[in-house]
Amino acid sequence: MKELLATAIAEAGQGLAEGGIPIGAALFTTDGELLGSGHNRRVQDGDPSMHAETTAFRNAGRRRHYRDTIMVTTLSPCWYCSGLVRQFNIPKVIIGEATTFQGGHDWLAENGVAIEIAEDPTCIKLMRDFINSHPDLWYEDIGE
Repeated sequence: MKELLATAIAEAGQGLAEGGIPIGAALFTTDGELLGSGHNRRVQDGDPSMHAETTAFRNAGRRRHYRDTIMVTTLSPCWYCSGLVRQFNIPKVIIGEATTFQGGHDWLAENGVAIEIAEDPTCIKLMRDFINSHPDLWYEDIGE
């Protein structure tokens, strides 16, 4: 799990370095092959739909199905990204942390998606620091 999460953490760092929201994600096969990764690009692209999971999903490209994939994200996925997981039947989500934000992962679990929450200290610190430094941007991102 740590190796997979490292890709998402690196993406989150890149997003922060670009002046964006430090959330990263990656889509892997169940065998550990990286299909695509990305980070939240709402600020950089001026596009509210460019969440980390969405970016990783788009960068993975078209597949016939996603039943053999794992979505890895640094933060509990919001309802929008949780919907993406359900829509495309991604069977497992690895979450870096759900301390600073609890998205739709309970709903995903109730609907048969395997959920692993790492509560990774790096992910928690990254989001706490960002929320403290940029509360307006954070609340815009989560729709509050």
